[in-house]
Amino acid sequence: MNLDVRGKRVVVAGGSRGIGRAIALAFSESGANVSICARGAAALEATRVRMAAFGGIAHAASCDLSNEASIAAYIPQAAAALSGIDVLVNNATGYGMSDDEASWEASLSVDLLAAVRASREALPFLEQGRNSTIINIASGSGLNPSPRAPAYGAAKAAVIHLTRTQAATLAMMGIRVNCVAPGSIEFPGGFWDVRKTGEPALYNTVLASMPAGRLGYPEEVASVVLFLASPLANWVTAQVIGVNGGQGFAR
Repeated sequence: MNLDVRGKRVVVAGGSRGIGRAIALAFSESGANVSICARGAAALEATRVRMAAFGGIAHAASCDLSNEASIAAYIPQAAAALSGIDVLVNNATGYGMSDDEASWEASLSVDLLAAVRASREALPFLEQGRNSTIINIASGSGLNPSPRAPAYGAAKAAVIHLTRTQAATLAMMGIRVNCVAPGSIEFPGGFWDVRKTGEPALYNTVLASMPAGRLGYPEEVASVVLFLASPLANWVTAQVIGVNGGQGFAR
């Protein structure tokens, strides 16, 4: 058995850096055709070039995932570039890390509503797709209390609830919906990479909670996403899979 996603038509909303980038590259390397969106043009183009090197369709477009009209414009464009959509990965985050109005607005509009809107726009294409699936990226913060980032945690908890509701609603259409909840993931320029030098006490506290003595890598999340999109997961839906290295269970 293998993760045969060759020829899959994959849209990754929030795919230019970090976990989203790793997901997009993993699909491209595995023979899928991939479209990504984000706001930053430079990171988008750099990722698109890496994707294209694997030989499949590699499409990228600027999209403000906090904006309904921008999402409504992007999804049909991606579907046209790929000749359809089989897989939608909702990965975006607004990094609402405080308890102020701006953090709540960012978290609800990007982490939650972007997934709602992208799923809605993609649904007509997914209905015509092959073994279609939606994979929402939440967070361990959505499963547990999140005192450092209440807005982020609450929005990710809502994404988990959305996943299960979508799975129940779309099952009769043959569309599977699952959720991946990463733990603390480190990559260059990312949240925890910045905190390593900017807030070392916080970083070291989190590091101490990791049984393996390290934080996770984006590629480790991407591997689980590929499994969920593959034929090996044909009977998997409405699930929330943590990818966290046992975070919180360190002795």
